[in-house]
Amino acid sequence: MIVVWRVTERCNLACAFCAFDRRLERSRESADPATMLAFGSTLGAYRRATGNRVLVSWLGGEPLLWTPLQALTTAFVRDFGLRVSVTTNGTALASAATRAHVLDHYDELTVSIDGSGETHDRLRGWRGGFSVLQRAIPLLAAARQRGRGPRLRVNVVLMHDNVGEFGKLCLELAAWGIDEITFNQLGGNDRPDFWSRHRLLPSDVERLSSELPLLRERLAALGVTLRGGDRYLERIRSTAEGRRLPVHDCAPGETFLFISERGVIAPCSFTGDTIGVPIAALTCVDDIASLPARFAAARSRALPLVACGDCRSTQVFAKFE
Repeated sequence: MIVVWRVTERCNLACAFCAFDRRLERSRESADPATMLAFGSTLGAYRRATGNRVLVSWLGGEPLLWTPLQALTTAFVRDFGLRVSVTTNGTALASAATRAHVLDHYDELTVSIDGSGETHDRLRGWRGGFSVLQRAIPLLAAARQRGRGPRLRVNVVLMHDNVGEFGKLCLELAAWGIDEITFNQLGGNDRPDFWSRHRLLPSDVERLSSELPLLRERLAALGVTLRGGDRYLERIRSTAEGRRLPVHDCAPGETFLFISERGVIAPCSFTGDTIGVPIAALTCVDDIASLPARFAAARSRALPLVACGDCRSTQVFAKFE
């Protein structure tokens, strides 16, 4: 069971494609720590009762800069027996104390990097940021090689601006000691104006598709796995071509859950407003075990769901294949 939990809407970077760009005037909510601990305890009980492994993955905003997160992570790992991961912009990794905490508590660390050098710094609004990551990630990799620390992953947001550099970037990242590389296409929901000017074009997707097989082989020889199979590429291709890809049954809630900073749990980040449930209402193992049936029934009552008519949930399309 993978539980992706957006714990804060606050971020310190200025990414022009992101809804949490620090320059935007918007809500900046964060999760309630007491509610998180209560639900974490229930997840731990679910894990013990069912034998299912549970990975809780923090998302933001920028989660590693949210002050309560270190103590919460420690409790989720040590008290509740859960595995924990995080997706981060990497700014906090310049701190030796943060790196030590990550090494001691996390199963997976995903860092968002969108290009080499100036390309990354420009897209993220972080002057010198690529150089910071170039120093910090190899330090984590060296510790991991000594048997301590998480799986190291880099995720790249692909757009027209950087897709031509993707292969070069992947090979550069491999030298840092990472384990995996994943990629997303630039999405249009958060910042539609930016998307319309920078989105992947059909020719970009065809170039990516043709380059991936050899790039996978070269990375594999370096000990790095490049994720994202044919089905995932078809999702990206359909967006570039303006085709909708409906999903009629994603087995909602069976292996993937999303929790917002407001404490609403749903089958994905796109359906919380329509069929989401407050986590405060889930207080026992049976409540969690019954979520798939509960979501399926709610989805049937709410049809047609706009989000399902053109599903953008990457896990549905096997991003990690």
